Amino acid sequence: MVFSSLTFLFGYLPLTLALYFLTPLRRRNFVLLLASLFFYGWGEPVYVGVMFLSIFIDYTHGLLVERFRQQDRLARWFVGQSVVFNLLLLGFFKYWDFLAANLSLLPGVSIPQLGLPLPLGISFFTFQTMSYTIDVYRRDAPVQRNIIGFGAYVTLFPQLIAGPIVKYKTVAAELVHRTVTSRDFAEGACRFTAGLAKKVLLANAAGALWESCQASQNAGALTVAGGWTGLFAFGLQIYFDFSGYSDMAIGLGRILGFRFDENFDHPYLSTSVGEFWRRWHMSLTSWFREYLYFPLGGSRAGSAKTLRNLLIVWFCTGFWHGASWNFVLWGLYFGLWLILERFVFRDLLARTPVLVKRFYTLLVVFVGWGIFAMEDLGVCGRYLAVCFGGGPLWSAPDGYRLRSWALILLLLALGSTTLAADLWKKIPERGRKVLAPVLMALGLVVSTAYLVDGSYNPFLYFRF
Repeated sequence: MVFSSLTFLFGYLPLTLALYFLTPLRRRNFVLLLASLFFYGWGEPVYVGVMFLSIFIDYTHGLLVERFRQQDRLARWFVGQSVVFNLLLLGFFKYWDFLAANLSLLPGVSIPQLGLPLPLGISFFTFQTMSYTIDVYRRDAPVQRNIIGFGAYVTLFPQLIAGPIVKYKTVAAELVHRTVTSRDFAEGACRFTAGLAKKVLLANAAGALWESCQASQNAGALTVAGGWTGLFAFGLQIYFDFSGYSDMAIGLGRILGFRFDENFDHPYLSTSVGEFWRRWHMSLTSWFREYLYFPLGGSRAGSAKTLRNLLIVWFCTGFWHGASWNFVLWGLYFGLWLILERFVFRDLLARTPVLVKRFYTLLVVFVGWGIFAMEDLGVCGRYLAVCFGGGPLWSAPDGYRLRSWALILLLLALGSTTLAADLWKKIPERGRKVLAPVLMALGLVVSTAYLVDGSYNPFLYFRF
């Protein structure tokens, strides 16, 4: 496993930052690479070699693409090699057992499952390195001639395990030269603390409510009200869990001198499924759009090919999340809704009031989270059937659960809106300067108290 939260907060992180800032600017990439490899090796010592291999392959292929740029066919060949290597690496560790189990269902076919543990962050760092060689070929990014700098980019510990997916071109200049002002450090620390509080105080609370609703299903006592409460809870858990990690990564990146792109933009305020996916996990959405949807032709080649391209992209989006049929179904489910919005509902949505569109979007999204959360499709089907009237409407435990969780549910709902940001902006700048360190200290103290009292609870996206 990776560091425990307390070891990371009060051991690894302070020591890493101290070494980083005591090191001359020209050698900080080396310190960052070593610290990141130590971080990764602590969690996955057996797979550090895989990380070295990934760095070496994509570093050398970037150089080869640049060297043979005038021979386009050869340059494309090296890009293809890099892409195939990354896909094979991801496929072997993440999908071998899934494919072996399903192919072995065929008569006369027997493929052994290997039972290999999934390398941490492999879905993220393979996509990052894959985009590097493609961007070098497209002239969208400069080639990195220093393997230390490239290795620091690939292993960058703030976002190594669960994103956001950072394209090389967005940090290329900062890998060469970066400075950290006192404002960068302060704002990064505040962002990191806010992300930690979102995870520990909000996501974990929502997760406990979701587990309570699952327990009702396991006991055969799930009701319509309990089912929707569970979907609502899981949707908020995964939002605060993943956006909290992204905030922590962006904040740590800012402290180290990097400016990562935003990964979330209040997605639960969306007025369509398409808008939701422009606001949720934006680094993954933009990656698939830029490196798969557009190369397939996007929406430029007529309705039939647009439909095909959307289905391919969303099949891959679902499968990227995990080697299980529920993830494939989840991806195709959203692909279908995006197709309906583009070709069937577009005019209707344009005439629909905003509040109705938001309700419709939340309904679609939270049903999708049910598919995402339950890998057993039979369990998922029965759960969703109850949500849509296949069980009792209400029970006494539902009332007790809602009364007990009312305040938490309210905080979760309000926390997913722009309310806190809007109120913060209304405070005079002088007041914000006083309040910011107080709130940061309070958030860190309370979060630490919960971590000390609670059990180890990793971020949900660690398993992807």
